Amino acid sequence: MRRHACLVSSLLAATLLASGCQSTAIATDGTSHSSASATADVSAGNAPQATPSVAVRQDFSAWVRDFRQAARQQGIEEATLMAAFDPVRYQPRIIELDRSQPEFTRQVWDYLDTAVSPARVSQGQARLAEHRQVIEAASEHYGVPAEVLVAIWGIESNYGSNFGSFSTIDALATLGYDGRRPEFARSELMSALRILQRGDIDREHMRGSWAGAMGHTQFLPSSFEAYARDADGDGRRDIWGSIADVMASTANYLAQAGWRPAEPWGVEVQLPQAFDYSQTELDTQRPSQEWAAQGVRPVRGDNLPTLASASVIAPAGAQGPAFLVGDNFRTIMRYNASTSYALAVALLSERLAGHPGLAAEWPREEPALSRSQVKQLQESLNERGFDVGTPDGVIGPNTRRGLREYQRSLGMIPDGFATLSLLERLQDN
Repeated sequence: MRRHACLVSSLLAATLLASGCQSTAIATDGTSHSSASATADVSAGNAPQATPSVAVRQDFSAWVRDFRQAARQQGIEEATLMAAFDPVRYQPRIIELDRSQPEFTRQVWDYLDTAVSPARVSQGQARLAEHRQVIEAASEHYGVPAEVLVAIWGIESNYGSNFGSFSTIDALATLGYDGRRPEFARSELMSALRILQRGDIDREHMRGSWAGAMGHTQFLPSSFEAYARDADGDGRRDIWGSIADVMASTANYLAQAGWRPAEPWGVEVQLPQAFDYSQTELDTQRPSQEWAAQGVRPVRGDNLPTLASASVIAPAGAQGPAFLVGDNFRTIMRYNASTSYALAVALLSERLAGHPGLAAEWPREEPALSRSQVKQLQESLNERGFDVGTPDGVIGPNTRRGLREYQRSLGMIPDGFATLSLLERLQDN
């Protein structure tokens, strides 16, 4: 699972936002490594499938024949190849999802409203109570809080109620044949064959998202091979049916990704009035005491947590909540490379532990910018000498930097938060 989320996100047509970037808007079609993606996957998997042409079916069959030969050369047994590929089908809907580029986005608070909804919190607390023994066993063994494990479970598949209905073999074969990243899909398909051959799961039950992510917490096959664990002792690593295996596998991944048992993920903070918002990037890292010396304070309590390498993020700029986040926040981002996703996991875990919600309010009156509007903003900034690089419709560090320079030239708080009013002002000048 190495870059478990980075690689999943690269397959998905529209991720929460650019990998490693502070997210301010989220794709509305739900094609992310999250519960929204699972919901979309189930509906897509059950939707009527277009019938591929005879030529496509013949070409796909030839591709499968060649892949079977390559798999034989890598030690995949004939019985496994027959089980995997005799019923394999090209899935046009998967290609549609792979190539889709949604135009409309939603603000981070709209995403969090769903990800950390009261229903999600109450359901998570019920699941934690129901499976407390196996969840706490995984937590204690790997040093990852039980609430973080349950939060990932909730966001990835709504606690197992929706982890996708696509055949993993069909999905990866389709993407290997005709997807945007065929080599990656082929590598994952080979991993899937090894999983079948080992006997952890059979083909019929190896199901998940259209992008090949599987089970309750959405492991790619290569991630499964590296990090899945048999915690219930039945000889199989079952992330589809065994909650003990699901929790141990997820905890193992986070532990291997660098989780620090003695540290919190971070904390909601208050920023001083004259705070320099150019520092609100994940690559600006300082000990928490240095942030405290700048006047950064927790919204609850007297002292910041002790974090050796902490960053301040402000997803809505000066208009919304701010957070001091540490290495464990970045570890969550190894699961899905979006700050919005990591923030959802962190905040849901807090609520599952019985802590209150956010103290600061989001600027809910601010409409989300569409991808084309973001591209217009980027083009306008470039035209006025605030270089943001090639316009791509995605807000990342370069766009925020150029936007801060523009805001500073107007005497505004240079927080880099893109709004419709700033776009209109750029276009009017």
